[in-house]
Amino acid sequence: MINRVLIRTKVVQNLYSYMLTRPDRTLDSALKGLETCLEKTYELYHYLMRLPVELTHIQEMHLDEARNKYLPTEEEKNPNMKFVNNRLVAALADNEQLQQFASDHTVTWNDDPIFERLMLDKVLKSDLYNDYMSDDDDTMTGDSLLWQQLMKLVIIPDPNMTDAIEQRSLFWTEDDTELMGQFVCKTFRRIAEGDEDAIMPMFKDEEDSQFGKELFKATVMQMPENNATIDELVENSRWDKDRIVLMDRIIMCTAMAELRNFESIPTAVTLNEYIELAKNFSTAGSGQFVNGILNNALKLMRRQGKVVKP
Repeated sequence: MINRVLIRTKVVQNLYSYMLTRPDRTLDSALKGLETCLEKTYELYHYLMRLPVELTHIQEMHLDEARNKYLPTEEEKNPNMKFVNNRLVAALADNEQLQQFASDHTVTWNDDPIFERLMLDKVLKSDLYNDYMSDDDDTMTGDSLLWQQLMKLVIIPDPNMTDAIEQRSLFWTEDDTELMGQFVCKTFRRIAEGDEDAIMPMFKDEEDSQFGKELFKATVMQMPENNATIDELVENSRWDKDRIVLMDRIIMCTAMAELRNFESIPTAVTLNEYIELAKNFSTAGSGQFVNGILNNALKLMRRQGKVVKP
């Protein structure tokens, strides 16, 4: 689930922090920080998976309180229970894997009742909820689709969600929430389809689980050499090496380390990924600059025999 695109992003972000805090921070502590960062990202996936369960439970309690109050109305005595009987939510609540993770990592929104009330209010006032409650469709597919759409269109984009996520962990950003929201919706779909392995593992395989750590170490070890290469290439271009921002250097050094050390990753994939990182995380002109330097660096490393793959 945590794919290499996300791993590269976290490696670059953690390298930036590491370079700013040297020499007070060791490589081992930086690697531990990267590991924690990736673990926290997977934890966010579980937090988002937990939210429908807890919001549904709150609504169920509200309906029960209204039913048992003094002189309830007919509607309160016989409420529409479709929302609280949602099959997807029941499957999430009963999933032993999710239960175990929530218990081990204390994954709950119950410590933020104001946020829960705000989110539930948004859900209950949405057109998606009203259409769902009035629709005769009563299937797992329809139940799953409701929460996929609520996540995508109501919950994830809401500013209250952004605030709650960022306050809950320094490791989480709005971009993380959007990406994990996509994986959550995919999981909801797989549950509806009866997939017994719907809950995604943290990494696809052992190779991916080691990728971030190996890339981080290779970048640090080869950074002096790769920085010298960057300076050499910049001196022969129209760019001024003294004006290269730290983030651009980190992105280029990481890309060069990947080009040199990961034979199974095509060069075009590496170049495209880090050019995009430069566009997203650095200055306005960084994409063009990083593109030019990395393409020239690849040609030079090929001539030097440091890169032999296509």
